[in-house]
Amino acid sequence: MASAVVMCIAGIATSFFPQEILNSTGLSSANGTVILLQITGALYFGFAMMNWMAKTVLIGGIYSKPLAMGNFMHFVIGALALLKITFSSQALMYVSIATIVYTVFAILFGIVTFTSPAKKG
Repeated sequence: MASAVVMCIAGIATSFFPQEILNSTGLSSANGTVILLQITGALYFGFAMMNWMAKTVLIGGIYSKPLAMGNFMHFVIGALALLKITFSSQALMYVSIATIVYTVFAILFGIVTFTSPAKKG
């Protein structure tokens, strides 16, 4: 559920406020950067809806393995990219925060993906 909320916030922000996000980071909005950010927002929002709708499903079982693997791969690749930025330059505070969030979700989805789910009760 937490990943759905985080992705929903990121999706709404990047879909509806791409120009403001680019301006705050000092990036140029030339060459289609705005539309690329909006499409990324749509991906985040789609992942958020998928995670939200599956919040009652036992993730990690055979029926939800694609959901767990998709989330795991997204957060691992995102965490690696953010870690590279964080350690290679003077990263802004929000990049460091995003790195921490992505790393935590990567670890948690790794646990869910590669361990057997425990039954309640």
